[in-house]
Amino acid sequence: QVQLVESGGALVQPGGSLTLSCVASGDIFSLYAMGWYRQAPGKQRELVASITSARITAYAEAVKGRFSISRDNAKNSIFLHMTNLAPDDSAVYYCSASRPSIGDTIYWGQGTQVTVSS
Repeated sequence: QVQLVESGGALVQPGGSLTLSCVASGDIFSLYAMGWYRQAPGKQRELVASITSARITAYAEAVKGRFSISRDNAKNSIFLHMTNLAPDDSAVYYCSASRPSIGDTIYWGQGTQVTVSS
């Protein structure tokens, strides 16, 4: 069982930057693949960025070159550094954790709101 707590959501102006954080507890963090998803009103939840236990990263096409995911295993944390934010980036951002090698369970945080508006 893994518990995830996101933080860092805020109201930012277009073109601004923001960093989201997610702290995990309950299991061996370094074994987990981690990800950031987002869900805007009326839309499906979508994968934004992911990072494996081996620190291999992947990004949705819409955020490539603007967002960066990282992890700090010593702090049981992942981060999403977002730059050049646009109104279309407004959504609730969720942290996820999984261990594909042992099953398909995905753990979720409660989400943090990011609003990009002038």
